[in-house]
Amino acid sequence: MTNPLKLTLLSATLAAFLLPVAAQTAATDPTAPQTSPSTPSTQPATPSTSPSTPSTQPATPRTSPTKNGQANVGTRKLYQQDRISKGIANGSLTAGEANSLEKQESNLNHEEVDMRKMDNGKLTGADKAALEQQQNKLSKEIYQDKHNSATQNQDPTSHEGKRAEHQQDRIAQGVKDGQLTPGEASQLENKESAINREVAQDRKANGGRMTAQERAQVNAQQNRVSKQIYRDKHNRRTQK
Repeated sequence: MTNPLKLTLLSATLAAFLLPVAAQTAATDPTAPQTSPSTPSTQPATPSTSPSTPSTQPATPRTSPTKNGQANVGTRKLYQQDRISKGIANGSLTAGEANSLEKQESNLNHEEVDMRKMDNGKLTGADKAALEQQQNKLSKEIYQDKHNSATQNQDPTSHEGKRAEHQQDRIAQGVKDGQLTPGEASQLENKESAINREVAQDRKANGGRMTAQERAQVNAQQNRVSKQIYRDKHNRRTQK
């Protein structure tokens, strides 16, 4: 064998021997990032929209009672007034029924004021229990009056009937938004009830009709009530 051929075979053998060593060295070489696997991070990935930390404080209810119970009593009064206003508006409460209910609400308000005066503006446990008992009784009466057979005509054809319905709508709105106190609403409904009875009596006495004089008289009375509704809704007294 010639020397050049021996040299070629020796070079090939040496290369084959050194190739695994070079590969092992490259695999462990920290300076070769292309072949070394990346080290997994031990920190969890932060989400792009991380949820906010839940609060440990309970949500505050919309009508949470205060220490002296004022919020409970006040909320109950507003709820009762809302029920009455809806009954007036939809005709399920007649003017006479609304008068009675609002008169009772007004009496309860006066009683509460007197109770607070005796206890430096606060309500005792006995006071709150007494008011709640009376409100429960009134609540049942509201339900009974709204579901009995007596209703206010919501589709009148006569001028007097349409005028009465319009007045009731104005009173209902005043009760709902607090512009009319229960005392004011009671007085207005008392007058409306009296006019309704007068109209019924006039029609009964004239075969279901009213004379021109009777209509003029009723219209004048409704004008006076209308002015009182406006004054009561625009004075400084409001439902609290």
